[in-house]
Amino acid sequence: MEGRSVGVTETKKMEYGGEIELKSGKKLGPIQVAYETYGELNEDGTNAVLVCHSLTGGPHAAGYHEGDEKPGWWDGVIGPGKAIDSDKYFVISSNVLGSCKGTTGPASVNPETGEPYGTDFPLVTVSDMVKVQKLLMDHLNVKKLHAVTGGSLGGMQALRWAMDHPDMVRFCIPIATTARSSPQQIAFNEVKRTAIKSDPRWNGGNYYDGEAPKDGLALARMVGHITFLSDESMKRKFGRRINNGGDLTFDFDTSFEVESYLDYKGRDFVEEFDANSYLYITRAVDYFDLTNGGKRSIADALNGVKAKFLVVAVSSDWLYPAYQSREIASALESVGAEVKYSEISSSYGHDAFLLEYGQLKHLITGFLSKIKVSDVMHEDVPTVDKGASIEKVSQKMLDSGFTHIPIVSDGRLSGIVTAWDLSHALAKDVEDLEDIMTEGVVTAGPDEEIEKVTEKIEEYKISALPVIDGENKVIGLVTSDAISQMI
Repeated sequence: MEGRSVGVTETKKMEYGGEIELKSGKKLGPIQVAYETYGELNEDGTNAVLVCHSLTGGPHAAGYHEGDEKPGWWDGVIGPGKAIDSDKYFVISSNVLGSCKGTTGPASVNPETGEPYGTDFPLVTVSDMVKVQKLLMDHLNVKKLHAVTGGSLGGMQALRWAMDHPDMVRFCIPIATTARSSPQQIAFNEVKRTAIKSDPRWNGGNYYDGEAPKDGLALARMVGHITFLSDESMKRKFGRRINNGGDLTFDFDTSFEVESYLDYKGRDFVEEFDANSYLYITRAVDYFDLTNGGKRSIADALNGVKAKFLVVAVSSDWLYPAYQSREIASALESVGAEVKYSEISSSYGHDAFLLEYGQLKHLITGFLSKIKVSDVMHEDVPTVDKGASIEKVSQKMLDSGFTHIPIVSDGRLSGIVTAWDLSHALAKDVEDLEDIMTEGVVTAGPDEEIEKVTEKIEEYKISALPVIDGENKVIGLVTSDAISQMI
């Protein structure tokens, strides 16, 4: 696989001392958020890519922790030269609210009691998870997300980001997910929760001073893992092979390789995850429903989004079947959103989004490379009327920080003044704005491909172009710095 590792990484913590209001109406705070970052944030805070994890993931998405042999959960996708290129983007991965991998959840200490929350922790939703992620973006000085993506629960977060913060998300890539949890998905989650609650050691969620409900949690994970695979992948991986090539034992001991595999997955999982967090996160997945209980259509829910979408399904996924992704894509098309639908061809089942790195690189790289001027332009650009004084233009430049100020007449572009022009005016004691402004302005359109704008910049040896609409009105400014950060 092309690309390099991000190397040794470290999980960081953000402490939010205030309270947030949850979807349930309850208040929660203070809140700790565990996160990792890869790459560098540009000066404008606009090259960030938020990677959202699935049900039991965590902030460690790429690279290696000191001493670990196993990399982060999406290491094949994140890194220099990979699908999400950390040489180009500032990649962020955070642990969701309610989890147990560094972010506040039921295993955290309740400040009111000094003891772990347990089931006193309030129920959370995907919207609440996104609300906490927004606090993290503010903490990291991220002004705009170039992209937000994730699979399964991560895809649900990506959709909510595009809905809850439409002006902040440029590209949205929900993978192997749904607009609303189906009865079958809820049913599987209930079986898993029942397995945990049936373990006597669960003790109503108050087990932190004793032994955890490992048997129940292991069983829940075994059920869950079956849904992550496909019939074909299990045939290929295990067939009907007996352990160690032996014969049938005619008892209830673990005989088949697939049984041993599930047993291993269950026992390994209990060492790294909290049973209460499993209850809370699966419930958040159950509650996820963009239709608000059928009170509106999926299209109505997505009507205000502004991002461009790549909706990805997995051909063999029976937990989140492809028709659910097609529903999302169709709804987006119906409200005029720019959307592309693709399927990963794989026998791995739901887990394919964690394994099919080659196909993901092809899809994601191609999608994120289709950048238009509107994706990178500065929108709040000051303009000055053609009859204004040089002093006024100078003050606008100082106040705004822009080195290029478009000059307008009757609201339409008539010229541009640069910092060099003002320096020239000062040196030559020029007083008339029209004597220093450039009238034959090279411009860009909002839907113009960025490669064409790059060619203009190189041809005319300029560093910024006004962006105009069909009526020649200035709607933004695109700079060579902004382009170079994306290309």
